Amino acid sequence: MDRLFAELYGRDDKTIKRQINRYLGVLERYYELFPDCKEDVQFFSTPGRTEVGGNHTDHNHGRVLAAGVTMDTVAVAARRDDSLIILYSHGYDGVFEVDIRDLEVKEDERETTHALIRGIAARFKELGFEIGGFNAYISSDVLRGSGLSSSASIEVLLGTILSHLYNDGQVDVKLLAMVGQYAENVYFGKPCGLMDQMACAVGGFVTMDFEDPSDPKVRKIEFDFDSKGYSLLVVDTGGSHADLTDDYASVPAEMKAVAEALGAKVCRELTMKQIVDNIPMLREKVNDRAVLRAMHFINEDHRVTRQVAALEEDNFEEFLSLIKESGNSSWKWLQNCYSAHSPLEQGVTLALALTEDFIGTIGKGACRVHGGGFAGTIQVFLPKEKVKDYIEEIEPIFGHGAVTVLGIRPVGTIKMNIDIEELRRFCKK
Repeated sequence: MDRLFAELYGRDDKTIKRQINRYLGVLERYYELFPDCKEDVQFFSTPGRTEVGGNHTDHNHGRVLAAGVTMDTVAVAARRDDSLIILYSHGYDGVFEVDIRDLEVKEDERETTHALIRGIAARFKELGFEIGGFNAYISSDVLRGSGLSSSASIEVLLGTILSHLYNDGQVDVKLLAMVGQYAENVYFGKPCGLMDQMACAVGGFVTMDFEDPSDPKVRKIEFDFDSKGYSLLVVDTGGSHADLTDDYASVPAEMKAVAEALGAKVCRELTMKQIVDNIPMLREKVNDRAVLRAMHFINEDHRVTRQVAALEEDNFEEFLSLIKESGNSSWKWLQNCYSAHSPLEQGVTLALALTEDFIGTIGKGACRVHGGGFAGTIQVFLPKEKVKDYIEEIEPIFGHGAVTVLGIRPVGTIKMNIDIEELRRFCKK
C-alpha cells in the first residue's frame, strides 16, 4: 500500500498517510449511503491534468504536451443487479441517478452529471461493451476552475468503473478518454477537445498530435519528474471566467481567419514563412493580433516537439527553458494573460511578473500562463526547497491557499487493489 500510494501521490510520508485516511473516509461514507450493498466494493482513481506545452494549439490541429497530476478523483463502487447507476459526490447535495435502459440524449439534462453518466453508458454500448448498474461514492480534490480538468477526471473515472465492473478492465485507456469526450460533446453539450480526457486517462507526461483530430496520435513520455527535486505549482490569481467566452472564442477564430486568408483551413497547414511573407495582406484582411496569434501557433507547435525531445533526453534544464519560452509567447504573441475587455484587471500578468522576479532571484525555475488563460491560474516549476519561500511571498497577495503544490503522477486512471482490512489497520497506526 505504501508503494502504491507513493506512486500516485509522491513519497512524502504525511501525504501518504493523509491519502490513506481519505480513502478510508470515502469507504465509510459509501457504506453509510449504501448500507444494504452486498457486492464487494472496488476502489478507483483518476488524476487531474495540467497542460505543459501547446498553449491554444489543439483547436488548430497542433501538438500538445500534458501530464497527469497528483490531485485525483477517487471512487468506491460496486455492481448492482438492476439498470440503475446511483452516484453520490462529496460536497454535493442530493444524488445522481440514471436508468441506463434509456440511453437517448435528454435535452433537459444538458450540462449535468446525469448527461455524462448516460452518455458514457451509451457510448460503451455503441462500441459493443457490456454495461450495467452500479453504486458509487466519489471524492475529488481536483480543484474546480484551476485548469486541472476536474470534469475530464470524473468522465474518465466513470468509464473506468464500467470497464472493470462489467468488462474485466479490458477497455483501453485511450478509448476511455474518447468515450469521455463523446459524452461531453454529445450528451453534456460542450464541444471540448480530447486533450483533457487523454491526459487524465494515460497519466505521466503524454504528447498528443491533433493533425487528424478524429484519430490523434498519442504517446506517453517516460520521465521521472520526482527525481529532479522540483515541484509543480498552480497559482489561483482570482478573477471570474464567466465573462470570458468571447476572449476564448477569439483565439481559434483569429488563427483560422489567418489560415483561410492564406488558402488553408487551420494554422497547422501553414509555415512561418507563409505568414511573414504575407503580413501586409493579412494586416489589411484580418488584423494584427490575429497575425501574432498565428505566429504563436507555429512556434508553440514546434516547441512541443522540442519539449518532448528534452524529456526523452533527460535534459530537464532545456525543458524548463522551453516552459519559459512558451510563457513568453503566450504573453506577447497569443495575448491570453488578461482580457482585452477588462485591461485593468491583470491578476495573471501580476502573478507571472512576481514569479519571474522570484525565479530571477534564486536562478532556477520556470512559469507560464496555465490553460486557456485570460484569468485564473499560472503554472510554476520550482525547486522543492524554495516552495515554502515562494508561498510566503505570493499568498499575501492572492490569498491564503492560492498556491497548490502538485507533482506529476506517472499512473493514469486505475482500479486499485486495496485490502480493506489492511486499509483500516494502517489508519489505526
